[in-house]
Amino acid sequence: MALNVAVQMDPIERISIRGDSTFALMLEAQARGHALSVYLPDTLSMRDGGVTASVRPVTLRDVEGDHVTAGAATRVDLTGFDVVLLRQDPPFDMAYVTTTHLLERIHPRTLVVNDPASVRNAPEKMFVTEFPELMPPTLITRDRADIEAFREEHGDVVMKPLYGNGGAAVFKLGRDDPNFGSLFDLFSTLSREPWVVQRFLPEVFEGDKRIILVDGVAAGAVNRVPQPGDIRSNMVRGGAARPTDLTAREREICERIGPALKRMGLIFVGIDVIGGHLTEINITSPTGIRAIKRLGGPDLAVAIWDAIEAKRR
Repeated sequence: MALNVAVQMDPIERISIRGDSTFALMLEAQARGHALSVYLPDTLSMRDGGVTASVRPVTLRDVEGDHVTAGAATRVDLTGFDVVLLRQDPPFDMAYVTTTHLLERIHPRTLVVNDPASVRNAPEKMFVTEFPELMPPTLITRDRADIEAFREEHGDVVMKPLYGNGGAAVFKLGRDDPNFGSLFDLFSTLSREPWVVQRFLPEVFEGDKRIILVDGVAAGAVNRVPQPGDIRSNMVRGGAARPTDLTAREREICERIGPALKRMGLIFVGIDVIGGHLTEINITSPTGIRAIKRLGGPDLAVAIWDAIEAKRR
């Protein structure tokens, strides 16, 4: 089955291919004989109900610094593609939300992965609250008194922006931390969105496990261990990738959320688990598949494309 595939992503020339899951997906698509093109989300247009983008055909090589050859850009109706991979990085802002509205016009005639309506309606730190029994105690608010009461109840907490990504602006605060007032003022000035406040999980120093689910089924995992003196385990923040297996509790979490992911058309999902607690469900542009393969785990790009091809059939 040769498919015509477009990838909505950030500039492909700028990616670091060693850890880029989008690049891994594209390499696997190319190996299967699928035709590949890329376009930037800023080039999306809708006219009279039709959705187009300025698309460039690409050929890839797994060679750092010489990983892509791109053709000339042409404006193309996206319904001419069999599959569109929605893979630009957050922030999850109104620009991101708008792309999901546009892509919803072509889905499922053109299969968009992940389903754009579900991506829009289930942002990482909100969707996870559908499963409170799996999470640490969590508060979403901008109200200072509510945050102070939560800190008084739970002691050490983590505060982070509701629509943040990549470990940016994540802070650990103690019950009596003198920096809280200044931090609250800073957040309030910089953003209108609420914060996520969670009970601090000291198990994070042993690792924040990224588990990949493919069409609702756990398929592989990597343990991300933060640098000394930091609580952020994201690999873009210096977290070290370690091989890992799933515990019984982690399998229970995956089995609990898997049917919902499948029902919502979320083929490629990365969840974060710390000390047996589910903290995030990442569906916008999940990462981790190259690290899993590099550490001796399965090549999850294969499983993801198997799932995509099965849906196209």
